[in-house]
Amino acid sequence: MACRPMLDALVIGAGPAGLMAAEMLADKGVSVLVADAMPTAGRKLLMAGKSGLNLTKDADFDSFIKAYGQQSAWLRPSLEAFGNRDVGPWAAALGQVVFTGSSGKVFPKSMKASPLLRNWLARLEGKKVTIQTRWRWQGWQDGALVFDTPEGPQTRTPRATVLALGGASWPRLGSNGDWTGILAGKGVALAPFEPANMGVLVPWSKHMNRHFGSALKNVTLHSGDKTRKGEFVITADGLEGSLVYDFSPQLRAGLPLMLDLCPDLSLEHITDRLAKVPPKNSLSNALRKALHLTPAAIGLLMEFAKPPQPRGALAKHLKALPVPYSGTAGIARAISVAGGIRRDSLNDAFMLTEIPGVFCAGEMLDWEAPTGGYLLTACLSTGRRAGLGAAAFVAQAKV
Repeated sequence: MACRPMLDALVIGAGPAGLMAAEMLADKGVSVLVADAMPTAGRKLLMAGKSGLNLTKDADFDSFIKAYGQQSAWLRPSLEAFGNRDVGPWAAALGQVVFTGSSGKVFPKSMKASPLLRNWLARLEGKKVTIQTRWRWQGWQDGALVFDTPEGPQTRTPRATVLALGGASWPRLGSNGDWTGILAGKGVALAPFEPANMGVLVPWSKHMNRHFGSALKNVTLHSGDKTRKGEFVITADGLEGSLVYDFSPQLRAGLPLMLDLCPDLSLEHITDRLAKVPPKNSLSNALRKALHLTPAAIGLLMEFAKPPQPRGALAKHLKALPVPYSGTAGIARAISVAGGIRRDSLNDAFMLTEIPGVFCAGEMLDWEAPTGGYLLTACLSTGRRAGLGAAAFVAQAKV
């Protein structure tokens, strides 16, 4: 297994963070090789595109960065340099004009990821970036990076390396977290991976079967000190959707989850409306006529409040319905993860302090964010910062 000549920069991972890092390196005149374990680049990006490719969120910067919670201070310099206001022009330069939906989410007008990715790969090719697919990183051997490839074992010895290997969600798309053992063996401090933006598991009774796939809109969830309004979907396993995902930290901690089925009505208004429905009406009809509840919402009330009860007593359940979930969906089904390379393992340019010359970006880092464009924006932003850091490291190495 012969070691090839010195290479300027090697990026491992051809997702958004890795491709952004590669472009930053190329723009600084650094020769770049991108290696990815999958047959094609950007597989998770293409999967995100199936739901319209939510690129970012149109919001003022202070509101935007709060979504990153405890890690917002760490990510702030990266997002100030390339944040939610920069993603639109970046996409437009790739031929994908964007629009902002009513919720503030920003999408390409094509509502697809494939045109953006195709144009991006073409632009990188024009900048002499080389991409090798089906190259699976195995770690280091005698200072060289080792890959398992269709042509057999390959090694490369770059001046700088950017790792953009993703987290551990959706492993069939390439992010399986295998790299954690390699870096831990080098003394890199890691926070354990946990699911983020995941559903909750609910042990339904049989009467809920007919509601599987139904969406509940304009409802409110409460957990801990957090309250949010939005929508979710009832599935065969439990509850999924952006409103549920927004409570990932609370759900991982096992905090109680409460549902308000009538967030725009007070307890008194609900009680009065139910009292005006003639007693001859069934409970379901009373709830439909007085409160305009959907069959799915009524189904949840029946499931968790366990009627029969006096209609007046049900009002409190409509405002605070306990959701007895049994756990959360696992990492393999989660949209993203919490955990990864800890902040104290990296310098300000996202270089590993234990392995000089190795930079990291994207979901490998220990941060999390809700859906709504926050995930992709931070992957692009951290990829940009790591790429620029690696370019500066290469320039210094050549002096």
